Amino acid sequence: MTDRPLRIAVLGTADIARRRVLPAMAADPDVELTAVASRDGGRAKEVADQFGCAAVESYDAVLARDDVDAVYVPLPISLHAEWAGRALRAGKHVLAEKPLTADRATTEALLALARASGLVLMENVMFVHHPQHSVVRELVSSGAIGQLRAFSAAFAIPALPAGNIRHRPELGGGALLDVGYYPVRAALYFLGAGLEIVGAALEHGDGSAVETSGAVLVRSPAGVLGQLAFGMEHAYRSAYELWGSEGRIRVEPAFTPAADHKPEVWITDAHGPRELTLAPHDQVAATVRAFVRAVRSGAVESPDAGECLEQASLLDAVRARATHQRTARSVPTSVSTSTSTSPSDEEGTDRDRD
Repeated sequence: MTDRPLRIAVLGTADIARRRVLPAMAADPDVELTAVASRDGGRAKEVADQFGCAAVESYDAVLARDDVDAVYVPLPISLHAEWAGRALRAGKHVLAEKPLTADRATTEALLALARASGLVLMENVMFVHHPQHSVVRELVSSGAIGQLRAFSAAFAIPALPAGNIRHRPELGGGALLDVGYYPVRAALYFLGAGLEIVGAALEHGDGSAVETSGAVLVRSPAGVLGQLAFGMEHAYRSAYELWGSEGRIRVEPAFTPAADHKPEVWITDAHGPRELTLAPHDQVAATVRAFVRAVRSGAVESPDAGECLEQASLLDAVRARATHQRTARSVPTSVSTSTSTSPSDEEGTDRDRD
């Protein structure tokens, strides 16, 4: 496949596909867009005409085409597992929007299917392909801020219309999977594997069927604490900060910079504050290139499989922890008339806090 472009078809016409991913694919000389599929034929034609490829009204028809090596899946989260799985069984490599699925078990099953099929299944996490974050990680590793003590990250967007799919639980909507994904993945990126969710809260806005905001407390195996916040009814924010024994580093905006944005890394250390300005970088184009490289390498393991599975576990743990804490708050506390406290009473109180 190294002597011709990777032929990619798109299942769906989501906003992220039209605005960012399809233009990046069309501009990449190693990619040939072959088809855009939508259950709305007019919609498929409208998007396909913009990129000079075929319009198809059936996702299954795309998977049956001989001129398709891989598919990009920007469908709602609840449809990722079905159509990524169908694509893999049809012998197509898959780039799927994040999160790959809504839970660890399904994510693990899809990754196993890709491995057994000898195909690449890659989650479309674009910010990790921006070099600004590797620069920050190298600064921390070099001791620029001393020993890392704490991490914080936030990603939030303004309120969305009530009919937006992010407000529909049956489509996988909700702040955790949509915007909470970013600070959780940033914690994994900077603090490493083995994170423990030690606290979590998910809040529903008035009349919402899904959570619209949340906060998470994580702890790394090294004892570094991370505070993560997210929401979809806030003033926009996209940022993270690493706080060490001798200084701190902040990046803002962090997760969705435009291709022409010059990243600024703010560093405060023993010498005072300074600003490091980096060259612009198109993280969308970089993600597309990473997918093409993975396919051409013939790798038997998807390039981000470990992180993808770890991320799925963390999101599951956040939801479980938030549910547990909400349930604990709703249980009435009995009042004892005893003046003494027994060991069993103390153990019960400790369990209620967990």
